[in-house]
Amino acid sequence: MTNSLYAILLALAFALAAGLVGSFALMRRMLLASDVISHLALPGLGLAFLLKINPLVGGGATLFVGTLIVWKLEQASGLATEAAIGVVFAAALAIGAAVTPKEDLIEALFGGFQPLSLGGLISGLAAAAFVIFFVFRFRDRLALSFFSADLAASAGINVRRLNLYFLLIFSLTVIAELRFMGALLASALLIVPAATGRQLTNNFSRFLWVSSAVSVVAVGGGYTLDKLFMKGALPGPAVGIVAAVLFGLSILKRAAK
Repeated sequence: MTNSLYAILLALAFALAAGLVGSFALMRRMLLASDVISHLALPGLGLAFLLKINPLVGGGATLFVGTLIVWKLEQASGLATEAAIGVVFAAALAIGAAVTPKEDLIEALFGGFQPLSLGGLISGLAAAAFVIFFVFRFRDRLALSFFSADLAASAGINVRRLNLYFLLIFSLTVIAELRFMGALLASALLIVPAATGRQLTNNFSRFLWVSSAVSVVAVGGGYTLDKLFMKGALPGPAVGIVAAVLFGLSILKRAAK
């Protein structure tokens, strides 16, 4: 019971981080690309299941390698981020589906709240804290570079390096979400809360916090929905459902103004 509680606490911590990262992904116009990035973990997940090692190790390895390939393609070919990710995505998805054992495919795609040790909780919370620290440490530079790369460069910001840092932080957030959301739904806490926050406020600082709050509520509400009505089947879909409902409510609230 305690280990399951650790898993839920870590999921809530990374939901907070995902709301922040997703807000900047929305500003960079790469929210849909985030859905594709999460699929880059599939080959590693499949190999990890085959080799009987921690799936997050395998998924994280291919996700980071794929992120670096995307960044290199973006720099070398001049492709937009979405196009560069799309080139890598097709191969990653095909390889992942081919190597993942059938009995482990559902978990790889949709995740689960697997029990977590105290050590895992501490290291996970440290990673979540690092993501949150990065976002607030570089928030102004990120916002400026996403608004105008030329203006950011003239202000002395190394835009190329900052983009790489953001992609790596983005990937770290996705890796954490793989554990309880799976490869197919890992991007849900990056896309939906940010879109919801954008509907509810035009203030930049408030937008960051609203997106994070929506993400946390989606995870908490999804876990409750899964336990009470879905009989503990899979938490990922339940979290996605709650997030979508919150987005729908934000649309209604905006329309009512």
